[in-house]
Amino acid sequence: LAAYAGIAPVSRISGSSIRGEHPARSGNKTLKNALFYSAFASLRSHRPSRQYYERKRAEGKRHNAAVMCLARRRCNVIFAMLKNREYFREIPPRHEQVAA
Repeated sequence: LAAYAGIAPVSRISGSSIRGEHPARSGNKTLKNALFYSAFASLRSHRPSRQYYERKRAEGKRHNAAVMCLARRRCNVIFAMLKNREYFREIPPRHEQVAA
């Protein structure tokens, strides 16, 4: 699904030359835009999405790259929902107990 949407990274390989992974320029642009804008909109109202975005920014990614990482993560959730034929349910965060 991510490859179809064009948000999966693509390796540029020619013979023995491997040039690393780059964002795909192909894919369904309508789906890619929908995933990008839904990820961008979730930054305001969904705390786990905002925390994931902030973590990617702290890793040194630029704004658009961090939003694309979030879009990819949301794409993975959508794919799992389709594969398992389940509705979305948010799992509450685990709070680790602090040793006294």
